[in-house]
Amino acid sequence: MPPQPPTLPPADSRGTRAALLFALTAERLSVFYEHGQWPTAAQGASLVAEWLNRSGRSLPLADRRLLSELSDEFARQIAGSLSREAGLQTVHEMMEALDPKYESDLARSLMAECVKWLDGA
Repeated sequence: MPPQPPTLPPADSRGTRAALLFALTAERLSVFYEHGQWPTAAQGASLVAEWLNRSGRSLPLADRRLLSELSDEFARQIAGSLSREAGLQTVHEMMEALDPKYESDLARSLMAECVKWLDGA
């Protein structure tokens, strides 16, 4: 009997939402540092829908927009508090940390911040 794939948590679980916020923040920073532009709230909400759709999950538009807005605020805060060099290193670390096998103290601390942002929303 082939091994069963792991069961994914619901899209509206706290952990999934924090992971989405983290990934969307990383994506926003990447676009900012690469192209000098910030993705719109609608682009962020669409990206969340796309990511969730890959695993057969979904979130209501209002929830996706909230995640998009929070990620925009968080990404701008990060970019505003770091030099360009440090920002590039941070976004690189965040993108690497999207692989669950990658260990990073920075990513863990940023994920904890994501949880705080969600709790404050």
